[in-house]
Amino acid sequence: MSRGSGKGLSLKDKLDGNELDLSLCDLNEVPVRELAALPKATVLDLSCNNLISLPSDFCSLMHLVKLDLSKNRLQQLPLDFGRLVNLQHLDLLNNRLVTLPVSFAQLKNLKWLDLKDNPLDPVLAKVAGDCLDEKQCKQAAVKVLQHMKAIQSEQDRQRQRKLQAEREMEKKREAEQRAKEALERELRKREKAEEKERRRREYDAQKAAKQEMEKKTKKETVHTRKPASSSRPPQPPRHKPSWSRSVLRVLLFVLFCILCALAACKLTELQHQPLCVSVNTLYEDVVAALQNHKTLQNMLQHNSHQ
Repeated sequence: MSRGSGKGLSLKDKLDGNELDLSLCDLNEVPVRELAALPKATVLDLSCNNLISLPSDFCSLMHLVKLDLSKNRLQQLPLDFGRLVNLQHLDLLNNRLVTLPVSFAQLKNLKWLDLKDNPLDPVLAKVAGDCLDEKQCKQAAVKVLQHMKAIQSEQDRQRQRKLQAEREMEKKREAEQRAKEALERELRKREKAEEKERRRREYDAQKAAKQEMEKKTKKETVHTRKPASSSRPPQPPRHKPSWSRSVLRVLLFVLFCILCALAACKLTELQHQPLCVSVNTLYEDVVAALQNHKTLQNMLQHNSHQ
């Protein structure tokens, strides 16, 4: 295995039983793939190297029981470091750690922990205490796990409160949306009713105006007819022409013809004609008869006066 990359030399040469010693190898990165191929190596020593960080797939080495990362330059551990659930012994002495990932609380089998010589957060440093002997290192493991579990629980509570607040906010938004939609429906319903009422009033007004116009027109027609009928003089009733008028006209025409013929026979040269002689004789007889009739009337009138 070459320096820096950790590749080139078989890790099996470093394996002694279940212990794999990679300390003092001047490593800049961890050969995770090669380590994963050695599940037998449950004890891993990576101390005294140049490790600044651990790759995220390092947490897949769940077979590790004891891990020594002391005297490196680690600034932080992977977020899912808690996946190393079989880990019992962890040495982080003399690194550059300030905090631990919340998943650290999942290392339920951790029995030994050394965090000395790290620029830890004051609260975490106080909880970890000193690891000057076996007893203090075991107490550090218990106290740090409790502390990280408390942080995890608090974060879980905060997450739950946040989720609850988000749910309540979502419910509030949904309630406001429903109220808004109900208000909009009510406004549309009211506007529709008002529009209907307005159209009904317009219809009634148009109908009333039409009826009023019809009444006015009717009154004007009646007033116009009355003066015309009173100003005209009464006309006599017209009689239909009857047959008696026709007969009277014919008789008058015949009489006129007779008078014309009589005048012609009396006053013209036709009086010596046989027809005119007969006409004149008839005329004289008629005149004589009329005179006798008149004389008879006078006598009767005279007798009646006596």
